Amino acid sequence: MDEVCRAPSPTIVVPWRSDEDVMKLLSREWLVTNGLGGYASGSLMNVATRRYHGVFVPDLPSPRGRTIVVPRLDDEAEIGDTRVILSGAEHADGRLDSDLPRYLTEFRREWQTPTWQYAFHGRRLSKRIIMPYGQNSVYVEYRLEAGDPLRLRLRPFVTFRRPDAPLSEARQSPFPLTIVGGCYEVHLCDGVPAMKLCLRPEGGVFIADHTISTEISYRVDRDRGSPHVENLFSPGYFSIELEQDRSVAFVASMEPWEMLERGSDAVLSGERDRLQKWMSQWPGEKEEFELLLGLAADQFIVFPGSRREEQALAEASADVARTVMAGYHWFTDWGRDTMISLEGLTLSTNRHREARAILLTFARYIRDGLIPNLFPEGERTGLYHTVDATLWYFHALDRYYEVTNDRDTMVALYPALVQVMEHHVNGTRFGIGMDPRDGLMRSGADGHALTWMDAQVDGWIVTPRRGKPVEVQALWHNAVCLMGQWAEAAGDRPERWQGMAKQIEDSFNGRFWYEAGGYLYDVIDGESGDDASLRPNQVLTVSLRHPILNKDRWTQVLSVVRDKLLTPFGLRTLAPGHRDYKSMYFGDLRARDAAYHQGTVWAWLIGPYIDAWLKAGLDRVEARRLLDGFRAHLSEDGLGTISEIFDAEPPYAPRGCIAQAWSVAEVLRAYQKTKQQPEDA
Repeated sequence: MDEVCRAPSPTIVVPWRSDEDVMKLLSREWLVTNGLGGYASGSLMNVATRRYHGVFVPDLPSPRGRTIVVPRLDDEAEIGDTRVILSGAEHADGRLDSDLPRYLTEFRREWQTPTWQYAFHGRRLSKRIIMPYGQNSVYVEYRLEAGDPLRLRLRPFVTFRRPDAPLSEARQSPFPLTIVGGCYEVHLCDGVPAMKLCLRPEGGVFIADHTISTEISYRVDRDRGSPHVENLFSPGYFSIELEQDRSVAFVASMEPWEMLERGSDAVLSGERDRLQKWMSQWPGEKEEFELLLGLAADQFIVFPGSRREEQALAEASADVARTVMAGYHWFTDWGRDTMISLEGLTLSTNRHREARAILLTFARYIRDGLIPNLFPEGERTGLYHTVDATLWYFHALDRYYEVTNDRDTMVALYPALVQVMEHHVNGTRFGIGMDPRDGLMRSGADGHALTWMDAQVDGWIVTPRRGKPVEVQALWHNAVCLMGQWAEAAGDRPERWQGMAKQIEDSFNGRFWYEAGGYLYDVIDGESGDDASLRPNQVLTVSLRHPILNKDRWTQVLSVVRDKLLTPFGLRTLAPGHRDYKSMYFGDLRARDAAYHQGTVWAWLIGPYIDAWLKAGLDRVEARRLLDGFRAHLSEDGLGTISEIFDAEPPYAPRGCIAQAWSVAEVLRAYQKTKQQPEDA
């Protein structure tokens, strides 16, 4: 399984032999999404290895949010008296209930569809999982491709908990089940539509057989020192005979019955058509690496399903509502992540309408000159404790405007942008505001970490950056320069912003240079004075449209970053040798947060780093080689996508979310940029 084959279409193929180490199946994960924030996900072993896994995890209306309702689907093939167990669970005593390693021949991710191929007792059986776009439904399809008939037994387990909720909160007693005319409905909670269960096409029988599966263990949570054992309830199982060249799909859905008439072939065909139509609109020839990244990008762009009122607001303006899920499985939509990701997820993939919708969605939530830092799971309103997310909004809008030349949207947003700037100049929440003495942006509030390095556990702010962080000044200067340009486009006077930009630039270059190290301070005027920790944040002083750093220092800064922070998967967040440097992100929550921004590699930083080096004159072919590590990574960890973070030292193990929006976005965007001719960049 060390060799990973690739088909000509956007497909990842993982061959399997029965004598291989099952850890290769347990450590790799698949992900399917539905464009609403919901998902299905698990290990290639078809055994849940983390509390976030589930066959069906819809995003329910506020205050529910993403909720696991079908954590597991046990599937068995019966051939006479022989039972072949194709999925199951891992128990607290270490037992694995599955024959899958003996009979699996191949796993593949075709487009976005995980597919397993089995061979046993003279038969070949395939299984694939599909979520219709824009529906809270899942189809698990089985097709007998060769051999005599067999009988399938499909047992869904049911729960009702948020993925991050304590496992003790999961209900283990029977959920009410209603059976009317072959329609099976599980009643999960008051105020929530009943979950529909059925087979498509109709057939077989449902056997009401209440079962509690006990002592289910999730190994990833165990290794993290978190609660990892729960019991699961099943109301019964479906039993159906399957003949050669026939298929049947188990369906679980929160939608009305009339939306479940289609078979799995029609659902899959609709998904392929949607993706092919979108990808055919990309300009130019696309390599397989780009197509795979494009498919990964699609999974993050969603309608904010749990905030239904957003659609009403959008429709009132003849528009649509869209947002970006920052990462699967646990992140919701974050302002900073969304704005950094916007260009790579939407503009690089010719999704201009979605880009505009995302910008307008966040503009509706501006409060006191700030866009939300994040929307908590299931909540209607955001939290605003961020100094940089709003400044990233200016960057995202600039990229959108340059690509689309959508002057109408720019002019419509201009009054709100002016108000944002006034709040930043005069001061707003969390101590965020311009220092009138030097024009630089300061921030800080007790109990809050306001930059992207925001790890906080048990009241401990791991990376305190109160004062004037380096990347905040770069973003602030860029936003002020952009306001000067946009003021002219809107018929306003640019002089104020032009003068302010000059003051900021002069102050920055007079204060931030750390002569002893030949790089930039990470923070000045902090609680402990000026912080000379070598971090990657200074890359933004070169990478943005309007660089704040004097050009004669670009190469020196980037050389230090290259020598101390660059890895095959992005940039370290702290240079080795620092007293707080951590080489591995592992252990319980406190240990992981202590490493989160203290050495751990972040993939998204490779985008600004490549931007900066191209500005400084690095060859494009050489720049593209910096992305080579991500090619193989698409077949590791989360299949077909890019992880959030990596360990700081070889072998650079992937950590954190298996699928992170800004990781995918920045790798895709940077790759496309390295393909452009200099005059097109």
